[in-house]
Amino acid sequence: MGSNGRDIDRGPIPAYGGWVYHVGTSTLGYQFCRPRFLVIKGTHVTMFKRDPVEYPRAVAVTSGLVGTHLMVEEVGRQIISGRALYVMKIYNRVDQSRQGEFACTSAEEVEKWISAFKHAKEEAEYVSERIGSGHRIINGEDEFAINGPRTHSRSASRSIGKLITIGARGPDGLMRRPSMVSPQDPNSDGVYNHREGDTFEQSDWRCFCTVNGLRIFEDATASKAEKGTIMKSVGVVEASPEIIFEQIMSLESTSRYQWDILTGNLELVEQIDGHTDVVYGSFDPKYYKRFQSKRDFLFSRYWRRDQDGSYSITQISVTHKARPLKSGYQRVDLSPGIWEITPLPARHHGGTPRSLVTQIVEVKSTGWGRWRKNHYSKFHKTLPYILLCRIAGLREAFGANPELIELEAQAKKRLGGNQVTKVLETAELVTPGGMPSMLMQAPPDPALLETQEEFYDALMADNPEDDDDDENEEHGLVSKHKTPSQKFRGVSWGLMLTLSSKKLVGSRGEQDLDGGVPSVDLDPDMFRSALRRTVNKHDSNGWSDPGGKGFMVRSRTYNDDSLKISGGDPLLKLLAVDWLKSEERIDHIAKHSSSCVQSAAGKKAPFILVINLQVPAKPNYSLVFYFVAEKPIRPGSLLDQFANGDNAFRNSRFKLIPSIVEGYWMVKRAVGTKACLLGKAVTCNYLREDNFLEIDVDIGSSSVARGVVGLVLGYITSVVVDLAILIEAKMEHELPEYLLGTVRIDRIKVESAVHLDQDLES
Repeated sequence: MGSNGRDIDRGPIPAYGGWVYHVGTSTLGYQFCRPRFLVIKGTHVTMFKRDPVEYPRAVAVTSGLVGTHLMVEEVGRQIISGRALYVMKIYNRVDQSRQGEFACTSAEEVEKWISAFKHAKEEAEYVSERIGSGHRIINGEDEFAINGPRTHSRSASRSIGKLITIGARGPDGLMRRPSMVSPQDPNSDGVYNHREGDTFEQSDWRCFCTVNGLRIFEDATASKAEKGTIMKSVGVVEASPEIIFEQIMSLESTSRYQWDILTGNLELVEQIDGHTDVVYGSFDPKYYKRFQSKRDFLFSRYWRRDQDGSYSITQISVTHKARPLKSGYQRVDLSPGIWEITPLPARHHGGTPRSLVTQIVEVKSTGWGRWRKNHYSKFHKTLPYILLCRIAGLREAFGANPELIELEAQAKKRLGGNQVTKVLETAELVTPGGMPSMLMQAPPDPALLETQEEFYDALMADNPEDDDDDENEEHGLVSKHKTPSQKFRGVSWGLMLTLSSKKLVGSRGEQDLDGGVPSVDLDPDMFRSALRRTVNKHDSNGWSDPGGKGFMVRSRTYNDDSLKISGGDPLLKLLAVDWLKSEERIDHIAKHSSSCVQSAAGKKAPFILVINLQVPAKPNYSLVFYFVAEKPIRPGSLLDQFANGDNAFRNSRFKLIPSIVEGYWMVKRAVGTKACLLGKAVTCNYLREDNFLEIDVDIGSSSVARGVVGLVLGYITSVVVDLAILIEAKMEHELPEYLLGTVRIDRIKVESAVHLDQDLES
């Protein structure tokens, strides 16, 4: 009887399987932490990169037998790549060179794996006794070695059968656990805590108190910069984002009174468009003893839905001629606030959906903010406290009334009667994109949701020599040459930022230019610019190039692990920025005689990418960026496909990442940090002639975009915004992504726009 057979006395041999981390130090001296699927069946131990049950053709990374000298012991809790993991050591007691370490997400998992190895060792001893010799079992060449040679065999995955699962049921359970340590830019003086976007946000949220199952935070960074205090409450609600959104937007007082004691009585004043309205409400003082008279309030609501299914609702106090001051009521100026509703995985497959609900409120330094100076203990008596506690009311309302979940199905059936549902059905979706990347493409296919563009503090596979060979071999794509970025796959996220960005990203972008042609000397002084270049960080009303280190782009392994890395140096140089105005929309600016494209220096440039952000207003404005290449485009490259391809391809790949570096907190939240495919969000018109490609981005093609840009323009003189332009990489050979160009617009003045006559060439 073989070691993997069935013994009539002992019964079937158990088989254990599950995801673990293989941790250690690479030959380059970097710490690695790579996810591996481990299988123990009988006396055999096999390690895969993929789940062999889901992928029967998966190639084993390494395999071997459990011998009498194989030892497994618990090491304990360690911080690896910024998170707490529980480590176990596997070694040969007679050969110290044959050792390595696995890590799990909990001590319980380690205990189960040690037990599984013990079962395998007991099986090995039993087999040794039955066959009369332990020679095969203790043979050093056959014994399992965690850092042993590759097997390149698929036979191990074909006879696995049913497994007793240990630990996480998929790589997402490992890769997507939030880090204990926030990634930080080592070259920055600020505090950078990552949000779910594609840039780094400067913030410092600190828990102020916990109440009613909610955590209430204060943004210490914003509170120092602003005159007031920025606070937020965070809670989990057992309902989908759609139904929570419907409840918050509902004007039905009967349902609102179940969770909202302050703004429960609302009525519609004006429906501005499908994403903006104005509502009026009143408040009975008997529910709040500090009020001696009746109060009323008036505020506008702007909402959007993001690609990942999350919602955002911005609320700002306004005045309206239809609701003047009312006799017997005192008008209350509600603090500006934002609701954010983000989907969470259900606790069990097919279970009740869950959402993370966040409220952000600005507490001004006067009035309600007086408690902040000396009376933090009286915070629970303030209106901001009542506003922030509404999440607890929502949570309890859904918990006590499960039938409210049925509203979601009913809402989906209302195609024309409800403006919210109607806009959802037409899929004019919005992302916290920047100026003007507010809109999102239509909802992606369910299969694409597995790789949503969210950055996670990465635990990356370290394979300085041959880590990807088995996957390439599986698809018949074995390459003998590796790019420089492949050498660093094992570097953890924190280490990546300390390495040269060119080694990680730049080399990929440089391949899109013709390396066999000498570079053209581009003198920035030879390129005319209607908007001046800023000299230092204290300068304003100008532009500069911030570089790409603050932006996140898809890594070489993005299709496998959704990992993103720092953007590095852009491929193209930003040499001019125009801030123009005209009575008519400005199209084809590159053909205008005053454009730097038509200058002597512009005509010598191998390639110029012109981005014309058309801002709808009276008059019309255009913010135009000129990104210039030092070498011609390499034929057949991704940039060549984009520059010389059709508009459908361009629309599916033209991406922008925004970031408000400085500015009013509500503008920052409205703009956000998520990448946006502009070609699918707003109308983009392309002009490819001579040595340039111009992209005219018509922000006015969407009512939602106009609303967000209007908000930004209201604070434009105090806003510093960074933008990154890139081509979205989808195929494996197109990765890693690289930035085409980056630009920073620093506290621009609307009146500084240069008037342009509409005498354009046809």
